[in-house]
Amino acid sequence: MESLRSFLDLTNETLAATLVVVSSSLLLYNLSRNFYNRVARVSAIVLACVTMAYVSDVLISMGPGPDTFEALLRMQWVGVAFVPAATFHLSDALLATTGLPSRGRRRRIIRMLYAIGALFLLLVAFSDSIVRAYQYEGRVSLQAEPLFAVYMLYFVLVNVIAFLNVERARQRCLTRGTQRRMAYLQVLLLTPSLGIFPYAVLLNPAAEFSLGALILVNVANVLIIFMLLFLAYPLSFFGSEIPDRLVKAELLRFMLRGPATGLLALVTILYTVPASEVMSVPGEMFMPFAVVAVILVWQWTVHLVVPWLEKRLIYAEEDDDQISKLQQLSDRLLTRADLEQLIEANLEATCDYLRLQRAFIVALPQTTGADLAVIVGSLELTPEVVEQDAAPVIDTFTPADNDLRLYVWENFHIMPLYSARTLTAGGQMLLIGVMGIESPAANWNPSPDEQRMLQVFVQRAQQTLDDILLQTEVYGALEGLLPQLTITRSRAAEVEYRPGRQPMLTPARLPDRAQVIEQVQAALRHYWGGPGLTSSRLLELNVVRQALQENENNPVRALRTVLQMAIDKQCPEGERDMKSPEWTLYNILTLRFIEKRKVRETARRLYMSEANLYRKQNVAIEAVADVILEMERDIINGETARE
Repeated sequence: MESLRSFLDLTNETLAATLVVVSSSLLLYNLSRNFYNRVARVSAIVLACVTMAYVSDVLISMGPGPDTFEALLRMQWVGVAFVPAATFHLSDALLATTGLPSRGRRRRIIRMLYAIGALFLLLVAFSDSIVRAYQYEGRVSLQAEPLFAVYMLYFVLVNVIAFLNVERARQRCLTRGTQRRMAYLQVLLLTPSLGIFPYAVLLNPAAEFSLGALILVNVANVLIIFMLLFLAYPLSFFGSEIPDRLVKAELLRFMLRGPATGLLALVTILYTVPASEVMSVPGEMFMPFAVVAVILVWQWTVHLVVPWLEKRLIYAEEDDDQISKLQQLSDRLLTRADLEQLIEANLEATCDYLRLQRAFIVALPQTTGADLAVIVGSLELTPEVVEQDAAPVIDTFTPADNDLRLYVWENFHIMPLYSARTLTAGGQMLLIGVMGIESPAANWNPSPDEQRMLQVFVQRAQQTLDDILLQTEVYGALEGLLPQLTITRSRAAEVEYRPGRQPMLTPARLPDRAQVIEQVQAALRHYWGGPGLTSSRLLELNVVRQALQENENNPVRALRTVLQMAIDKQCPEGERDMKSPEWTLYNILTLRFIEKRKVRETARRLYMSEANLYRKQNVAIEAVADVILEMERDIINGETARE
């Protein structure tokens, strides 16, 4: 019987610690993801109450002295006293999300409930009017006093009202998804309150430490853990700006990598330290190895299992093909800097193998429009210089299937780089770049081994340069398309809940400045054509619609006209000057977006560094966005005045 009691005591300690880990993890998760969302902030208060109550349980399990034991029992009331008010506060926040915010009455009730909770906490901490401490077999127990009945009445009344508030919120939900989530919350809302209610004060001092009581406590703790986890699921959707399935996937990964890892480490410590020997090693000495091993094995297991769980639990079968393509895109796309590093590594390997000091690879601007030069060794070259100075040699290039052909240019042997994807009008592979290596000798003729390895290096350079050009097109398309994808959880939430008893018309209002800046940047980059212009959300602005008549009812042309008007607003009076600071913004806008000049050329013409050019370019884009917003504001104000 004693061994069973010891096992139940240890299980109770483990479950109490588990509740602390779960509640504190969910608290941090809510605050880190949706701090500016009211539901997330209030749910954090509820979870903080649970955490405080069970932290005291964990500290009590360490066997403190009677005075500390009593102090920890009273400290539990930090959570117990405030959890009814926090539960009502959460129900009010949920009700407000359905378009029924407090007009002052519920707000005053919330403040009053927190004040009542503070009063109960003070009475427990500094008096025996609600609970009184009794010692029993080296332990301390709190027993109910007459005023505890007042707390019970307060506890029941507040939680019932909170439950009814969530029922009102559920009835106000319009969509099936929000009704389902609100129903989950209604069922699970009272879990924190019921989980930390001090049932032990209603039992005799001996009864709460009995075998039956320990079994009931352990069962209840297991249920509370699962209910808290289920409570976290619907709460995660409030204030989230990502789709539902991404919320589920994010929560799943967080629970497996965060709380689950902590719990496994905790269980390992609790069950190895008391052991006399583990594999002929004392438990305390074996514990660090066991904890590290468990964490490493668990993280490896999560890495293998998470994709399978996401596929089975979150993503529907009909989306498998789309998910696979998105994952492949994420795996295959590299940044330009990564690809340039690959080219540089390829050049370095070439130099090491051939025992050379200098080599280069450049993209040809005339055929590719790219500005890329990767150089190894002390050498100053630009794509324009190579294209112009080596033009007589480049004109003699002819595509070869498998043979490596070397051409002499100044002190270099150069080799053509062709695209395997793009063909010329004559059906031949398009010349996209040149690879050059320092000539070891005037009449250098590579050996068969050197020729074979050099051909390998050339093929790698061709593939990498071809990928850079293709990914530049992909990034250009994404740069124009991504700003147009504006449907997020925050936008969808506008139609998920009934806005009020009467239908409410959405007033004309200015769009968000940050979104306008993003849209303007995409439109300017695709000024002469591309999704950043043709699919822009700026086409919905009143100022663009007013410009339709002057542009033959062509929305794209109207948007281009508005952009040009905003750019012209940046033009100072007088003659254009490339060196004057007053002309900097206008010059950047015209050179970079109207004339489509490259960064290097624009920086050179404006006598500034490329880093400074990027900073000034962002300022210029913001200035254009502000002008468009001002034009839109004038139109809205004019329409409002006419009404």
